[in-house]
Amino acid sequence: MKVLFTGANGFLGRNVIPLLREKEFHVKTFGTSNADYMYNITNTIVPFDEKFDAIFHAAGKAHSIPQNQADEQLFYTVNYEGTRNLCEALESALPKYFIFISTVAVYGRDFGESINENAALEGYTPYAKSKIMAEKFLIDWCRTNNVKLFILRPSLIAGPNPPGNLGDMISAVKNGRYFNIAGGKARKSILWVEDLAEITANIVGKNGGIYNICDDENPSFKEISDKIANILNKKSPASIPYFVAKLIAKMGDLFGNKAPINSSRLRKITDSLTFSNEKIKRELEFNPSNTLEKLQL
Repeated sequence: MKVLFTGANGFLGRNVIPLLREKEFHVKTFGTSNADYMYNITNTIVPFDEKFDAIFHAAGKAHSIPQNQADEQLFYTVNYEGTRNLCEALESALPKYFIFISTVAVYGRDFGESINENAALEGYTPYAKSKIMAEKFLIDWCRTNNVKLFILRPSLIAGPNPPGNLGDMISAVKNGRYFNIAGGKARKSILWVEDLAEITANIVGKNGGIYNICDDENPSFKEISDKIANILNKKSPASIPYFVAKLIAKMGDLFGNKAPINSSRLRKITDSLTFSNEKIKRELEFNPSNTLEKLQL
């Protein structure tokens, strides 16, 4: 199969593309530099001069907190308008399959357990809202053009040199600045990045669908931070009593997003948030890795 992989120079591209090629996929890359097709996805894209069997659309904006209205708008420009630009360029030679990397943030849940794909889309951040808009556009576009759509909603993605919250945790553990709160008992869904290559191989012959993707383990913050510390040959992070963290969070409420912790963030790291992967295991025969067993930094 010939695959066009967008966002090829990002975290997913660096880790997934080599594995797809090992599986004998013919991968063409799309990105702002060092790619077969070099475009900024926010601009008009010239129609492709070749036909692809599948699109793996990982290009997007994430892992940042908008500081102003312009920052907020950029999420919509990249994640929604960029997706529309890509699809318009594909209309001269339609693919058979379209894989879209969305996010569990579309549910807008800060806590809960075994949340499945039937949950309401109540995402409230610009990131989540832009992904919801892109999902809705793709559902209509793929239906109109008879393209089989796979919307993947990953949880926290782990792999070598990860971005976002996991990258921040690794850095904090490395520098002795990470502390668990109330024993770090809250559990979070997590996914090993290389599993996306298996999922891509498994879509062949399938009809599409919307899927949460994560492993079966849902490790606790303590289990994750202990594993990171062990790999780095550091002591296991200490734990801060909840009442102390709550006092710090109350002070953080006065400083907004500039504070390292506030009441909203405190709840996110002391309440479990896990997602069901039963649908993708059943329909796409997905056998998830145990992320902590494979974890590399």
